[in-house]
Amino acid sequence: MAKAKAAAKKPNIFVRMGKRLRETFSELRRVTWPSFPKVVKNVVVVLVLVLVFLVAVTVVNYVLQGLLNLISGVGWSGNL
Repeated sequence: MAKAKAAAKKPNIFVRMGKRLRETFSELRRVTWPSFPKVVKNVVVVLVLVLVFLVAVTVVNYVLQGLLNLISGVGWSGNL
């Protein structure tokens, strides 16, 4: 009986979705958005960090490949 009363009081799905959508847009209006120069600065920082890690991983890969060639003897004979 209690379940039937709870189900009867619950609004339909479209009413609940509309309420949730209104709440979401209300929260988005309260957000403090960053200024354009701050966004550009952060993008530049991210790109520089990506390039630094790219170079670091490439150097490690090159060194490990050289060691592997040295250990396997490929580097000495010149034959693959």
